[in-house]
Amino acid sequence: MGTRVRSAAVAGLRGLVLAVAGLAGSIALFVLSVLSIAFVVLGVGALTTPWVLGLVRHWANWRRVVAAEWCGVRIPATYRPFPDDLRGGVVGQAERCRLMLADPATWRDLRWLPVDMTAGFVTALLPAALIVYPLEGYALAAGLWRVFTDGTYVGWWYGFVPVSGQGTALLAALLGTALLATGLFVAPALLRVHFLLTRSVIAPADGELAERVRVLTETRRDAVDTSAAELRRIERDLHDGAQARLVAMGMDLGTIEALIEKDPARAKEMVARARRSSAEALTELRDLVRGIHPPVLAERGLGDAVRALALRLPVATEVEVAVELAGRPQAPVEAAAYFAAGEALANAVKHAGADRIWVDIAHIDGMLRISVTDDGKGGAAVAPGGGLAGIERRLGTFDGVLAVSSPAGGPTMVTMEIPCVLS
Repeated sequence: MGTRVRSAAVAGLRGLVLAVAGLAGSIALFVLSVLSIAFVVLGVGALTTPWVLGLVRHWANWRRVVAAEWCGVRIPATYRPFPDDLRGGVVGQAERCRLMLADPATWRDLRWLPVDMTAGFVTALLPAALIVYPLEGYALAAGLWRVFTDGTYVGWWYGFVPVSGQGTALLAALLGTALLATGLFVAPALLRVHFLLTRSVIAPADGELAERVRVLTETRRDAVDTSAAELRRIERDLHDGAQARLVAMGMDLGTIEALIEKDPARAKEMVARARRSSAEALTELRDLVRGIHPPVLAERGLGDAVRALALRLPVATEVEVAVELAGRPQAPVEAAAYFAAGEALANAVKHAGADRIWVDIAHIDGMLRISVTDDGKGGAAVAPGGGLAGIERRLGTFDGVLAVSSPAGGPTMVTMEIPCVLS
């Protein structure tokens, strides 16, 4: 019963937050979106619409994050990515406007805003009402009814109970008890209904298969491009680093062979230099291997690998890593999750100005979920060519998703999910 009470209370509090924030945020964003799109024909809207629609996407992504974390409801984000060669300035902003308005996901978000401010408001408020409204019935039974009536007429209604005296006030308390008992059992389910309603509006329905094919095509192309770029990087690092040192060391050994009898002292110096070169080449090879697949990841798993990564951060940032894994994901998924977490940590250290970073790793409902949260300045966004866009491409190869919640002033939460099974 204690667990049920806590669950209902948490659902009521979260529902109240969603109702208040959702009503204000959705109304404001809907009005801004309508005005900005209307002004596109005048030219001004082409400059403001990408900014406004970007806010709408952040708002929808925040709802996706809390839906997954609070009720386990996954709402896919299927926004079309911007081309990497998108220009800046006024021309680039106008092109960005055109691309966003041509994206079906944009219109689903805009259609969701009025639903969120009406039906969404009601479904979010119901869990809170079932938990909070009974308190009024108890207050009336405790004597508050005297404030509203002198006992000769009905001065207050509690639900469908007309309160005119102590007897009817007790009936109000009885009704409040019935509502509270109902809330203890249905409040979490009602909160889930709110997120299911959200998913029914903003998740792709018609043309979902075509959208799925498009996403898979893009992720496959990104995977091929990434693999080619990685092979070029390895080849370049080997050619310019370890290979050059090994060639130089071979030349030194040839010189040593010629000097070992004529000039032993000089040969000894060159042996020491060759030994240093071999050590440096070995270090470079180890760094190269670590960049391909870190040994600690292969030996100790994702949790310890991320902890080791946190210890090597270049600034004095406190990092807490919580891991709840009953096994290990497949090696490719584990590697992708490790590098995605590393990129998210690097972004937090480089851009957020955070004092603390929290990393949570868990496997829930067939999904490997990694959340990187910092107490920095906020304002992070998935932008073409940025670090978060790279994470999104990396996760997309494995049908994973990325959600970013980063209001101005912080905190920033980057949530990554990859479908997988543990072994």
